[in-house]
Formats: sequence, structure tokens, C-alpha cells
Amino acid sequence: MPPLDFSVVITGEYRDWLVSGFLLSLRLTAVSWVLSLPLATAVALCRLSPLVALRWLGAVFVEGIRNIPLLVHLLFWYFAMPEVLPRVARDWLYQHSAESVCAIIALTLYTSSYMAEDIRSGIRAVPATQLEAARSLGFGFLSSMGRIVLPQAFRIVVPPLGSQTLNLWKNTSIATVIGTAELMYQAQRVETASFRGIETFGVTTVAYLGVSLAITVAATWLQHRFPVRAP
Repeated sequence: MPPLDFSVVITGEYRDWLVSGFLLSLRLTAVSWVLSLPLATAVALCRLSPLVALRWLGAVFVEGIRNIPLLVHLLFWYFAMPEVLPRVARDWLYQHSAESVCAIIALTLYTSSYMAEDIRSGIRAVPATQLEAARSLGFGFLSSMGRIVLPQAFRIVVPPLGSQTLNLWKNTSIATVIGTAELMYQAQRVETASFRGIETFGVTTVAYLGVSLAITVAATWLQHRFPVRAP
């Protein structure tokens, strides 16, 4: 067994591959999170809507998405969905990094289905009298939620949303199965080219751990910055 030499994978071309994959993983996480939060909020509101049809729609989305493994979502969006698109849309997709686009779609839907339940729990934790008081003042359902209930609910769900953000970051590694050139994909590429498995995956592990700890610290700071106040 050759002696350990981390300089092999943190310099030159191998370093560029890993940095490229790391930055793509961060972009996948950021874009998916930005898309997931409003979608999850809309789904949570549907599940609490006075309209039965909307409640059913929200329930079908949540149960239909989160009870299917993320790997299946990724494979479906990359291999199956493009086949039913019009030729123009399919050509555009394949010309604009189809792997990353499909990964973002799958990650967004999967993450939002879990976030929706967290947000719904946060809304239900806000005393019902808050909504009733807003409605009695003439606010509609959406206006009452947006102005009165949701600001309080988001304070409550900071910890679970932090956990979902952490899961989203780690889940980006699964996108390697459809050829998305994120960190794990590039790590496998470096290991294959250099035969330095310990060094390559050691550096990769540190990268994943570092971002995970940063997300945890940020979530903890937000929790203390915006504490839940008793009604």
C-alpha cells in the first residue's frame, strides 16, 4: 500500500475536478431550497384549506412524493419524463445540462414534500384564535395566513427546516446516478484516475461534513435569533 499523500488530490487537475463538483453541489442545494420553500408553503396551505379539493390535492402531493425513494425520482425525471416532452422542449433540456435540471426537479419535489409537513405542523401549532381573530377583522384565509399565522409558524419550524436543509445537502450526492457532475461524481472520477481512494474520499468526507456543520450552526443561530414567543 503506497503512503498517504493528500497533496495528490488537492492540487492540479484533481483539485479542479473536486472544486467543480463541490460548487455544483452547493448550487443544487441552493436552487432546490429556494424552489422547495414556497412550494412547500403552498402545499401546506392546501392541506389546511377549507376547500376539500385542495386538501386532497395537498395530501396526494405529500404522500405521493415522499413515499417514493429519491433514487426513483431521479431516474424517473432523467430517463422517463424527457420522453413525453415535445421535441423542442426535449432538445432544449439536453442542450442545457439535463442532468442538473432533472436533479433540481427531483430534489425540489422530494424536499418540499417533507418541508410541507413541517410547515403544516408549525401552522397548527399557532393558536387557532389567531386565525379566527384575523378572519373576524375581515381578512381572507390567505391574507390571514400570510400576515398573521405564517410569520409565527416559520419561527416554530426553524429546527425542522434546518434538518430538511441538511438532508437536501446530503441528498445531492445521490444525483451522481444520473451523471450529474456534483461532488460525489467528481470524487469517483478522481479515485478512478488516481487510485487514491483514501485521500479522495477523505477530502470528500471533510467537504460534506464542513457544509453540514455550517448548516447546523446557521439553523441554531436562526433559532436563537428568532425565538418562539408565547402567544
